[in-house]
Amino acid sequence: CGGAWRRAWQRGTALTGPAPAPAPGPFPRGQRAAACDARGGAVPAGKSGLAPWVPVVGLEIHAQISSNSKLFSGSQVQFAAPPNSLVSFFDASLPGTLPVLNRRCVEAAVMTGLALNCSINKKSLFDRKHYFYADLPAGYQITQQRVPIAVNGSLSYSLCIDNKMSQMVTKTVRIKQIQLEQDSGKSLHDDTRSQTLVDLNRAGVGLMEVVMEPDLCCGEEAAAAVRELQLILQTLGSSQAVMAEGQLRVDANVSVHHPGEPYGVRTEVKNINSIRFLAKAVDYEIQRQIEELENGGTILNETRAFDSKLGCTVPMRDKEGKQDYRFMPEPNLPPLILYDAKSLPANMNHQQVINIDWIHERLPDLPSVKREKLVEQYGILPEHSFALLNEDGLAEFYENVVKQTPMKPKRVIGWVLNDLLSYLKQHSLTVKESPVSSFLLADLLNLLEKKEISSTAAKQVLAELWKGEGKTPLEIVKEQKLQLLQDQKELEQICQAVIDRQQNEVIMMVLG
Repeated sequence: CGGAWRRAWQRGTALTGPAPAPAPGPFPRGQRAAACDARGGAVPAGKSGLAPWVPVVGLEIHAQISSNSKLFSGSQVQFAAPPNSLVSFFDASLPGTLPVLNRRCVEAAVMTGLALNCSINKKSLFDRKHYFYADLPAGYQITQQRVPIAVNGSLSYSLCIDNKMSQMVTKTVRIKQIQLEQDSGKSLHDDTRSQTLVDLNRAGVGLMEVVMEPDLCCGEEAAAAVRELQLILQTLGSSQAVMAEGQLRVDANVSVHHPGEPYGVRTEVKNINSIRFLAKAVDYEIQRQIEELENGGTILNETRAFDSKLGCTVPMRDKEGKQDYRFMPEPNLPPLILYDAKSLPANMNHQQVINIDWIHERLPDLPSVKREKLVEQYGILPEHSFALLNEDGLAEFYENVVKQTPMKPKRVIGWVLNDLLSYLKQHSLTVKESPVSSFLLADLLNLLEKKEISSTAAKQVLAELWKGEGKTPLEIVKEQKLQLLQDQKELEQICQAVIDRQQNEVIMMVLG
């Protein structure tokens, strides 16, 4: 993971009880790498002088399935719709309503499982998980506890050492399982009126829960793994995975222990909706637990939330155990049966079954494969391929520019990553919202490649193009007279005119 832990640990006021003592400062520079060596990496010994601490992090990621309707009902799925406008009788749990499984959601889960190297269970089961919240009308959630749709996978991800993109390491986290389940509604707390309002638009929306084994050991590893998963989901189209819209939410399970000892008591940091916040929440929780234990305290098995304003985690409630959920088989849904090419009956209607092999054959290139192809085809550095894929649509933008200009791809990448991308980030725009199209940028680079303008002039033209006034690069060059002079006689005339206007200065230079 590398680099110093860039944070001033700040402990905020808990939801209950007195304000906690200030948390310790960051680890000394150069020691974070030790904390992030997977499976056995250790945080240096604290003031107690005991053996180093080993952080253990496991993630549970809820990805909203990209589908037109909900998991068990025909209600539409739409972000920011008017409250309670997309609620069917089943979503509201009216008596007598029954679930009907959405085929698209099953296909998305199978596709995701295959992309994460999972074994797909040809027979999976649905269960009821009981808990009583105002935004869960039935009093239970339909999920897959006993036999999920996919198990035993893996996810490879890369991260830089000492924040140097040129030094990257690849690590792997095991995927325990992927399960289908329905989302709950949303509670909106009105503190002014001391009341809670419930919006059931989200109730019943299809989710894939990706459960990772506790193979991570710091916030940077957790963030890198989730970012890679996010890219995979978006590539597959199984989830849009936009965290700002709640389509990807992360629960982080964190504990610490000394080497050779059993795992410590874990806490769960719930519903983290930002990759940046995930890294901060995990690192804060690791350090909080170390400080608590070294001061003679104990770690409670509890659920916590991350307060992004204070930069700390705060307690929410005691952690429920499996016995609290009272899992039971879902009586209204039969086992989910999937097939492959070998097991598919000859007389079976192909429209009524899901063929695992058919889905596997249609998997697109995953981000790791795309990166390899970009490096091989265009001769760019591996770190450049990561930067291209980390921004939605930027790799396609880059390739379109390369196709339209004779400039070498290695030079084009600098203009795309250093100039265009900096403009996009400065104005908080996506690639699709860029006022400078791939055609316009290629047109500008063609002028530069033909030596009709200088690099400095090209940057001026790019700044003008960013205004979105509909002018072409050539029109801007002519208007602002930015073109390079190629005629030697014209250059001599300009030089002579300058000398004629500054005769005194010329004489003084000649005389010494």
